[in-house]
Amino acid sequence: MTANTDRYESAVARYFEAWNAREPEARAKAVAAAWTTDGTYTDPLADVGGQEGIAAVIAAAHEQFPGFAFRLTGAVDGHHDTARFSWELVSDTDGSAPVAGSDVITLDTDGRIRAVLGFLDRVPAGA
Repeated sequence: MTANTDRYESAVARYFEAWNAREPEARAKAVAAAWTTDGTYTDPLADVGGQEGIAAVIAAAHEQFPGFAFRLTGAVDGHHDTARFSWELVSDTDGSAPVAGSDVITLDTDGRIRAVLGFLDRVPAGA
């Protein structure tokens, strides 16, 4: 494993820590550790900037899907300051994964996320 691979995997691990933080204080702390202060998050359902906006999007996902957690599927791939990975939103109770997607992240020199471009590959009807 190269240093760059470690950098991408560490950033993605912090990303999932933020998305899986269920309590507001833990979520704010995890978002601050993962994203730059002016970081952005864009997917088909959201386009926000700043750590508070990102934390609000994550909180909304937890409200819509209580008892679910985001999980990495496959390997993290990256080059330069960009990495990509795929994920699923998995139920804590029955293991179902009604939502899945792929994200592309851009990192700053410290390995914190500057931008996320998210793509939804599987979404339940009415979500």
